[in-house]
Amino acid sequence: MANKLLSLTEIESCPVHYLRAVNDTMNALRGKWKLPLITALLHDTKRFSDLQRALPRITPRVLSKELRELELNSIVERRVHDTLPVLVEYQLTPSAYALKQVLDQMIAWGIAHQASVFGIPAGKEASLP
Repeated sequence: MANKLLSLTEIESCPVHYLRAVNDTMNALRGKWKLPLITALLHDTKRFSDLQRALPRITPRVLSKELRELELNSIVERRVHDTLPVLVEYQLTPSAYALKQVLDQMIAWGIAHQASVFGIPAGKEASLP
């Protein structure tokens, strides 16, 4: 019997399916750099060096590892152009663009959270440790 894709209503009504879906999402996005990388790729295709500039604190080794993991999860697509020198570009897959709605909600929650917990008004940034 082939696996049948469940509807969102079916997933929400079954705690096991719901937890598996949430767990799969968290596994795909787990790590310090996954969401910043996705955010950096939301508006444009970028080369490795562009991503390094966008995230100056990430090491090349970690950037490469994170991109590989995102590619394995079909979130990022790596395109190699047959040029000299070789040009490699990274872009989000079509399904990854659905994460924009999730990121927008996370931003809204983060702003509200900063205001309620730390008393930081909207538009002000919390200082990072």
